[in-house]
Amino acid sequence: MGELRPWHIIVVALVFVVLFGAKRLPDSAKSVAKSLKIFKTEMKDDNEGKPGKEAQN
Repeated sequence: MGELRPWHIIVVALVFVVLFGAKRLPDSAKSVAKSLKIFKTEMKDDNEGKPGKEAQN
């Protein structure tokens, strides 16, 4: 019952196209990708600046 089938993905994609339009989807994808890239670099910088649990003991 909780399985994700290929037609589920197709239906979700169609809903996104209908709601947001084909023009706005690439712009939205670029924004999300840019945000994820910034988030990853911030997390990397944060982890490099603080010692791990092993170093604190």
